Amino acid sequence: MQKTLKEIAKLIDGEVVGNGDILITGASGIREAVEGDITFLANSKYSPLMAKTRATAIITSNEAQQETTKPVILTPNPSLAFVKIISMFTPDDAGHPSGIDGTAVIGKNVSLGKNVTIGAYSVVGDNATIGDNVIIYAGCYIGHHTKIGSATLIYPHVSIRERISIGRNVIIHSGAVIGSDGFGFATIKGAHHKIPQVGTVEINDDVEIGANVTIDRARFNKTVIGRGTKIDNLVQIAHNVIIGENSLIVAQVGIAGSAVVGNNVTLGGQAGLVGHITIGDNAIVTGQSGVAKSVPADTMVSGYPARPFMTTQRVNASLQNLPKLFDLVKELKKKIEALEERLKDK
Repeated sequence: MQKTLKEIAKLIDGEVVGNGDILITGASGIREAVEGDITFLANSKYSPLMAKTRATAIITSNEAQQETTKPVILTPNPSLAFVKIISMFTPDDAGHPSGIDGTAVIGKNVSLGKNVTIGAYSVVGDNATIGDNVIIYAGCYIGHHTKIGSATLIYPHVSIRERISIGRNVIIHSGAVIGSDGFGFATIKGAHHKIPQVGTVEINDDVEIGANVTIDRARFNKTVIGRGTKIDNLVQIAHNVIIGENSLIVAQVGIAGSAVVGNNVTLGGQAGLVGHITIGDNAIVTGQSGVAKSVPADTMVSGYPARPFMTTQRVNASLQNLPKLFDLVKELKKKIEALEERLKDK
């Protein structure tokens, strides 16, 4: 496939600066691109790469643009624009399976929509409901009375326990476990007695769940993942957690029971949240932070324990000066001791 730069600009509603008639035959990252490719640059911090890339043309914004001999397409959101272009030059050829494999086990009273795919050796429990155009890869388990919305994609070896609700256009990657028991025990005379976890999990529309994510069922009511939220690999979400819409949960985050995470929240990699706290809308928790108390909306926190971001920066800067401060204290101590000796002599 090949397109002129003007044709691509029209697709993404961008403005061509330079020769709009050149032909583009592919799309790639700014470091990997070769002649004939179009690439993108969204962050002005990486502007020097514009002079080094072998790409024929670059998608960028007014803010990130710098002088370059290459033609560019200006657009307010280069990253989003590039997603459209990648889809055009590299169409989805994942080759998803189709149909219901003969080795799949389908329980009683299962409701299957149109064009449903169920892969080899997958199990669907009694009274489950599978919507139109759902794809379930091989080796998956869908528990009884579970509901899966239309156009949802479930990769191999996913376990979705009983009475779970999955929305539409959800993507669940391999190894994820949805609806496992919450970690609840009553300790009596040194023995840990299991507290039944009889709630459920509700995954709303357009959620993506990474590989080996675990989302525990609620103790009584439900654990909730809001519409449009994206969860990276190896995340643990405990019982009764509520996560709002369009939040980003990065790899190895751990969220303890009954925490509430608002809308448009970003939790950086390996951040840990204690239970029964609230993270306000649009908050950012940076990577490896330990959050021990609630975070207000529109706030960035970092560190352990997590503090306002600038406070943590000042603390870290002070820590860097500790060796100098130690040497200064030693020097002052010597001077004080010398003064004390002189006073004694007098």
